[in-house]
Amino acid sequence: MTSNASHRNELFDRWASSYDRAVERSGFPFEGYDKVLATIVRRSEVAPTQRVLDLGIGTGRLARQLALIGCEIWGVDFSHEMITRARERLPNAHFVRADLLSGWPDKLPQRFDRIVSAYVFHEFPDKTKLDLIDVFSAHLAPGGRIILGDIGFPDADARNDSHREWSEQWDKDEHYWAIAEIAPALEARGFDMAYEQVSFCGTVFTIWEGQP
Repeated sequence: MTSNASHRNELFDRWASSYDRAVERSGFPFEGYDKVLATIVRRSEVAPTQRVLDLGIGTGRLARQLALIGCEIWGVDFSHEMITRARERLPNAHFVRADLLSGWPDKLPQRFDRIVSAYVFHEFPDKTKLDLIDVFSAHLAPGGRIILGDIGFPDADARNDSHREWSEQWDKDEHYWAIAEIAPALEARGFDMAYEQVSFCGTVFTIWEGQP
């Protein structure tokens, strides 16, 4: 693990105890957080007993909603403290501590009906986002899909406008989605996508493999 990765790990370990309070604040970057999670669940269209992988499960807020439907939950996170919190919320779930950038964790099953993630992918540049989608989509069961909720904007202009308005809260080390930029890149890699802007900075989109 690089020193930068170690720093991020320590940061999220420290954040675990206050994360659930932080996401309830209005304004950037968590405006509409609960609506984003609800939209992920709605767009997942899961059925009881389906196997769901939550990438960056954090404290388990999203995964709990899917567990209540009756899904088999697997969660990956690189933060020991986040997983500890998630275990308290999801005692029957399966957890793997791993860095998403390290590829497919050996301890995971090979196929999932749905792969979900909330407020994780903005940690990575767009090229890395796309590479991760390639890696994880290869482990979808037939008819499966990826549903991502994150900090995102319709286009670069909307992102720039928010940057100016929320400059004090803006993290220069994070990479917020602009859908007008990422959609063509996904299509070029053979994916189809449906997109929903939930709040001015809250985005949910569904990704599946397109027809050849």
